[in-house]
Amino acid sequence: MRIAATIFLTDLTVSPTGLARALEQRGFSGLYLPEHTHIPVSRTTPAPMGGELPEEYGRTLDPFVALGQASAVTERLDLGTGITLVTQHDPIALAKQVATLDHLCGGRFTLGIGYGWNVEEAADHGVEWSGRRELVRDRMALMRALWAPEPTAYEGVYGSVQASRAYPKPVRPARDLGSGRTLHGPRTLIGGAAGPKLFAAIADHSDGWLPIGGGGLGESVPVLRQVWEDAGRDPKDLQVVPYAVRPNAGKLAYYESLGIEEVVVQLPSAGEAEVLRTLDEFTPYL
Repeated sequence: MRIAATIFLTDLTVSPTGLARALEQRGFSGLYLPEHTHIPVSRTTPAPMGGELPEEYGRTLDPFVALGQASAVTERLDLGTGITLVTQHDPIALAKQVATLDHLCGGRFTLGIGYGWNVEEAADHGVEWSGRRELVRDRMALMRALWAPEPTAYEGVYGSVQASRAYPKPVRPARDLGSGRTLHGPRTLIGGAAGPKLFAAIADHSDGWLPIGGGGLGESVPVLRQVWEDAGRDPKDLQVVPYAVRPNAGKLAYYESLGIEEVVVQLPSAGEAEVLRTLDEFTPYL
C-alpha cells in the first residue's frame, strides 16, 4: 500500500520544499495539499469538523505554487490537490495551471476536486451554492476539451471554449468513460461524503474517490463499485484513496482488505520539527 501525506501548509509551517524532501527521503508516496483562497470573518457556515475553525484554514498556501516548489526538489514523489475548489477558478486558466504542473513534474500530479463547504467563501467567487455540482461538471468538461490531443470546442451551460491550441498537455493517457466518451487529463479524484450524487459524478467524470477521513468504507465502497460498473466503467479502473486519515496498523490492514492501494495520512499544520517527528511516527506503516 502506498502512503502519501496531506497538510495545511501555511506561512507559519514547514516549507513545501523541506516537507517534500523529507517525504521522498523516508519513502512516502506523495504529497496532497488543500485549497482555500480566503475565509470571510463573517462566516456562518459551520466548520466541517465542528467547533471553531482552525487558524490554518485562513493561512493556507496556494496549492499549485507550493506543489510547483515540491516538484522542483523531488523526482519520485507524487503530487496532488485535496481538494481543488473548481468553482472558484476560471476553468481555462485552471486547465493551464494543471497541465503545466503535470508537465513539469513528469506526470506525477493528481487533481483532487470537490464542491467545498464554505458558502461565504464561494459566494465571494460568484458561486450559486445550489448549482455548484453542475458548475464543477461543466468546468471539468471544458478543461478536458483543452487537454484533448486535438483542438476541441466545448459549449456548456456555464462556459465555453473555442477549438484551440493549448499546450502543454497532461501526461497521463486518455481513459475510457464508456458510451464513446474519453477522460483526458491527470488522474482526477472527487472528494466528498458518500451519497448518490457524489457517486454518480465519480462514475461520470473521474478516476475515483477521495473519501475524507476514511470512515464507513466497508458499506460505501461496494455501492460505489456498483454505480461505477452500471455506468459502463471498467471495475479495475476505480481508485479509492482515503484522505486525511489518522493511521494505525488495523485501519490500514482493513483498507487493504477492501482493495485500497493508497492512503493519505494527515500531518499537523506545524513547524518543521513537529512535522518531521510525526513523519517518523508514521514511517513504520510504510
